[in-house]
Amino acid sequence: MRERVAQVAALLAAVEALPDPAARSTAAEAVQGILELYGEGLARILASASQAGGEALVEALAADELVSHLLLLHGLHPLDVETRVRRALEEVRPYLAAHGGDVALVSVENGVARLRLAGSGNGCPSSAVTLKRAVEEAVLQAAPDLEGVETAEMAEPAGRPITFLARPRTAGAAPAAGGRP
Repeated sequence: MRERVAQVAALLAAVEALPDPAARSTAAEAVQGILELYGEGLARILASASQAGGEALVEALAADELVSHLLLLHGLHPLDVETRVRRALEEVRPYLAAHGGDVALVSVENGVARLRLAGSGNGCPSSAVTLKRAVEEAVLQAAPDLEGVETAEMAEPAGRPITFLARPRTAGAAPAAGGRP
């Protein structure tokens, strides 16, 4: 399917390069008309599925990469960009965790997702770059309508981790090893 998308992009570029302005205009108008028809058809499919109680069907359609892109093209995607970014981060989080990293969404503003990476790559610069790219690719695949993704490294906490906050003590019990009273 990606090859077909590339072919269509090349054909559209060829249409835009036509030397005859009338032919260029006619071809562009035909393509625009086809897009509008398909967009209206997709809108009706989503409306019918939703009215029939098919929210799971709408979600499944939106989860398909090609259908998702078509829905975005026509402004019909049922999930907002922030939700799609959050879902993409949840999907990539196990991969990051396996490499000692994590990611947090800071914001989505003006078409840019701002993320914070923590502990990525176990101190190896090339691993950190690989993990950063994996996160960015996952986000842009889920939200190709974004204009960009900005990632910043989260500062590592100074000193020992504070483990007693995660494990409540019973009254009179000694603090956990490595914890502080």
